[in-house]
Amino acid sequence: MSEKKVMLTQDGYDKLVEKLDYLKSVRRIEVADRLKAAIALGDLSENSEYDDAKNEQAFLEGEIQDLENKINNSEIIKGDENGDTVSIGTTVVIRDIEFAEDETYMIVGSTEADPDNNKISDESPVGAALMGKVVGDVIQVHAPAGVIEYEILEIKQD
Repeated sequence: MSEKKVMLTQDGYDKLVEKLDYLKSVRRIEVADRLKAAIALGDLSENSEYDDAKNEQAFLEGEIQDLENKINNSEIIKGDENGDTVSIGTTVVIRDIEFAEDETYMIVGSTEADPDNNKISDESPVGAALMGKVVGDVIQVHAPAGVIEYEILEIKQD
């Protein structure tokens, strides 16, 4: 079974590599030192420090493995060459037609989605509706409050 491709922008890829490097070079050493200190306390059968350190080590190794898998199965998305179609890696300015409010989003893969920083996944309702569209298109997004219509005002390549 082949792993699912992880779609990333160059920035998202770089951040994963940076985090992996930090976990391997800094956090692993910190956890190993904590484990050594707990072992030095003696009797491991009733040593909660040792248990905590082992659990932290297991969690850390799982996180490292997860990041390695994402990096090894990543595909860096360049976006549309012409910059006129919404794709992963593009920034889109859209207007809520009912409320005449503009919103700006960067379309990213699900791994690097961060709605608080206006990075939405291509798999999110708004992101999926935007994919492949051009300036002037009107999209409809089904939300719990009903259907929301947005007009695409601008598409930028980052």
